[in-house]
Amino acid sequence: MSAGAIFVWEMLGTSVLVLLGTAVVANHTLRKTLGSGSGFLFITVGWAFAVFAGASVADATGGHINPAVTFGLAVSGELPWADVPIYWAGQIVGGVLGAVLTWLAYKLQFDDHPEPEGTLGIFSTIPTIPNKVWNTVTEVIGTFILLIWILLTPTATVTEGGEPVFGNAALGYAGVSFVVLVIGTSLGGPTGYAINPARDLGPRIAYAWILPIRGKGSPQWGYSWVPVVGPLIGAGLAGLLYLAVSGLS
Repeated sequence: MSAGAIFVWEMLGTSVLVLLGTAVVANHTLRKTLGSGSGFLFITVGWAFAVFAGASVADATGGHINPAVTFGLAVSGELPWADVPIYWAGQIVGGVLGAVLTWLAYKLQFDDHPEPEGTLGIFSTIPTIPNKVWNTVTEVIGTFILLIWILLTPTATVTEGGEPVFGNAALGYAGVSFVVLVIGTSLGGPTGYAINPARDLGPRIAYAWILPIRGKGSPQWGYSWVPVVGPLIGAGLAGLLYLAVSGLS
């Protein structure tokens, strides 16, 4: 597949992911919406299905929609390193675009929201207790679980007798969504479970430099490296573990 095609499909898939994910947070956070105050479970379910939708759109490129997934696959030898920057570029641009679309959809509610200084959390993650080292550890663990499932989950095979064994392959991207859902409900409390650099950095860029939200707060650049570095470390560790165990019988 050409570099241009990789960029476009990953951009489209990631924009769908971020649009639907940040929009569910907007629906919860902003005052004059039908979903106002719906709660954390509402958000985790919305993000899980956003993953399903975005990955399905980007199926032509493997539905990565996440720089950590791309990195983990490269470390494990499942993706050429030369393709990594192209995937990443499409994913970051898609993250910016998805955030802009969420603002457009909720423009009236943003204008009427009484606490615009607190709207960063709609677009990017914020830890409940700021501590960059331990916040990074949380992101490493969450992303490691996501990548190790992607790398080690049983795939479709055929037995020597010709019988198909589908493993988890029949679930398709729904299986990844289930994993994202349980990561959110179990490990999402401390940091908001970015587990995806593009899902956090793209919207943070849009929030800081593009979205004209009156009275908006700081983009918190001092924290912004945590939801980038943490997921990449977790993905890299998962890729190394995959290499270590893939030769075992």
